[in-house]
Amino acid sequence: MSELRARITSDMKEAMRSKDKDRLNTIRLILAAAKQKEVDERVVVSDDDMLIILDKLAKQRKESIKMYAEAEREDLKAQEELEYAVLLDYLPKQLSEKEINDHIDEALKSTGASSIKDMGKIMAILKPIFQGRADMSIISKQIKAKLVG
Repeated sequence: MSELRARITSDMKEAMRSKDKDRLNTIRLILAAAKQKEVDERVVVSDDDMLIILDKLAKQRKESIKMYAEAEREDLKAQEELEYAVLLDYLPKQLSEKEINDHIDEALKSTGASSIKDMGKIMAILKPIFQGRADMSIISKQIKAKLVG
């Protein structure tokens, strides 16, 4: 069992003891997503896989929060915010704008990228670095802006 998954499982037991239903439900959601990946792909989920799962779940919550806010559904928005906060507890510290730009500049330099056609090479280098630590759609936009202009 991966270290992160063991921590999440331990936190689930603690949430059960303290009767923290919101936290418990979110942790069960995380573990269910991990189990689903194991069953679908017949693999043992690693820490990297857990980060990908957590990142995906956090992104879904972020989008839901935005949609519920636009629809003025404060009750549903509040639930998604609770889940998002729990997910953030397990994701690594988010990178600063400067750290992101430094990594992008370094990747551009190391690949010799000069056009948008080189986007795949750059993303291949940056994705493992940024997984769970930054929003990849924003990273993609920043790379495109640097390549175009």
